[in-house]
Amino acid sequence: MLTTHRPDSVAAPPGVYVGRLPEAMHRAPVDVAEALRGLPGLVVLESARPGRNGRWSYVSADPLAVIDRPSDGDDPFADARALVARLVPGSVPGGPPFAGGLVGYLSYDLARRFERLPSLAADDQPLPELRLALHDWVIAWNRRSGDAWLVGRAVDGDRHRLRRRLDDVRERLAPRGTPANGAPAGTATSGIDELSFTSGLDRDAWTDRVEAVRDAIARGEIYQANLARRLAAPFSDDPWPLYRRLRTGDPALFAAWLDLGPDVVAGTPRAIVSASPEPFLSLEPGGRVTADPVKGTRPRGRTREEDRLLAADLLASGKDRAENVMIVDVLRNDLGRVCVPGSVRVPRLLRLERTAAVQHLVTTVSGQLAAGRDAFDLLRAAFPGGSITGAPKIRAMQILERLELVRRGPYTGAIGWLGADGAMATAIAIRTFVADGRRLTLHVGGGITWRSDPGEEWAETVAKARGPLGAIGAEEREEREERDEHA
Repeated sequence: MLTTHRPDSVAAPPGVYVGRLPEAMHRAPVDVAEALRGLPGLVVLESARPGRNGRWSYVSADPLAVIDRPSDGDDPFADARALVARLVPGSVPGGPPFAGGLVGYLSYDLARRFERLPSLAADDQPLPELRLALHDWVIAWNRRSGDAWLVGRAVDGDRHRLRRRLDDVRERLAPRGTPANGAPAGTATSGIDELSFTSGLDRDAWTDRVEAVRDAIARGEIYQANLARRLAAPFSDDPWPLYRRLRTGDPALFAAWLDLGPDVVAGTPRAIVSASPEPFLSLEPGGRVTADPVKGTRPRGRTREEDRLLAADLLASGKDRAENVMIVDVLRNDLGRVCVPGSVRVPRLLRLERTAAVQHLVTTVSGQLAAGRDAFDLLRAAFPGGSITGAPKIRAMQILERLELVRRGPYTGAIGWLGADGAMATAIAIRTFVADGRRLTLHVGGGITWRSDPGEEWAETVAKARGPLGAIGAEEREEREERDEHA
């Protein structure tokens, strides 16, 4: 009988290590992360719902350096470029796409470094506009094959330090009976089930703002805008159990945990906890760019037949299809600023994708990055994503700043990684909780067009919130009160 030999390592440039990790082979990324929680800066980028864009999951911790502000001067990414350049370069064919580099988030408000925008909304969540950490090692899982890998890149050419750090990772993953934090996997903190979120905008205020967007459309200022509202609940506990619940209760292609370290004053833990269904920008080492904007939403049905009817309604909706196509035009324009002329294409238009709570229309836009351009140029050209701003993008963002009460912060920014080989993968930070040490916040929103009905748009945001809130055992206060009234 013939057997296929799978090597324990693959060929890699000097200073780059790629080897199989049996200790993690049959363990979920979230459980491996438990063993690393004693280290600072834990990150989990996980395909909790594997699919076409969800092949790989990653865990890392203990970064060697952290950038928590954009650079001064003309290039806000100057420090990030210099940081990733400290890693040994080169790609690893046959290995994980990400083998060390920068991991973190870009806040929506970083856009102020790229465009002239007003500052009207309250800035009441003091988090960095940009936070990128340099990770020289990563544990990677191939969700299709089940293989687990330990990969690493020497920083500043120091291979001996990399070897010591990889040995430390293996030691931490050695069986000990309980995770490193001493708590059984999946343990929840007290009080999570009692979380009740309050919206910063009530239904009447939301209606007024939807009408304001429609008025701006009638005046010819914009074609659409993605209006959002923020839900918040007091919270200063460990948010890690929230991530464990979210990734299973509302599985997503791009689940993410980013440890932001303690609040400098209160010492309470801070983190980003995300279950995003929407990729933002991906870049392959050869320069191929892909974006998959999501626009057009319906809830999931309570029965299979109802689910099919809702999907058919979405696919036939002229309003939703037009909304998606408008955003595709925005992205084509953005990518065209840094891609080879004529290379920007739309290979897949208006396909249906589902999460546990909602179903969306998704389109794929692709292009070839021009010579002399890199991942940071791509981010600067397309950030923030058109699917969560509007069309035209800049005017829509100016109007939204006047209508939304608070800054978005990480919401509708980007979460992901940038590798030393020039590759990148990011997701739009939607379905994303932010634990800032005092509160737990969740933004929800939707695209407003001239055809929008304020009541339907409100119901869409309620449906979008229901998935992540329900996954962590929480709910929106107004929805609970309405349910109690009709009980």
